[in-house]
Amino acid sequence: MKQLVYRTLWRLRTLKDTRGQDLIEYALMAGFVAVAAGALMPNVASSISTVFSKISSLLAAAAAEPTGS
Repeated sequence: MKQLVYRTLWRLRTLKDTRGQDLIEYALMAGFVAVAAGALMPNVASSISTVFSKISSLLAAAAAEPTGS
């Protein structure tokens, strides 16, 4: 019986917990802005893609280099 009460209380606490709500809302808003910007400005979208590709290749090259210890 005690276990059932603890489970029920845990579920109620979980349903009331809203600590992560703001983070999810901001992430959704940032995603919406990114999609809207890409749709409205296709030239900017390709430029951003190029920048991220260059950054990715630089990071991959840096990770492959051995450190001189």
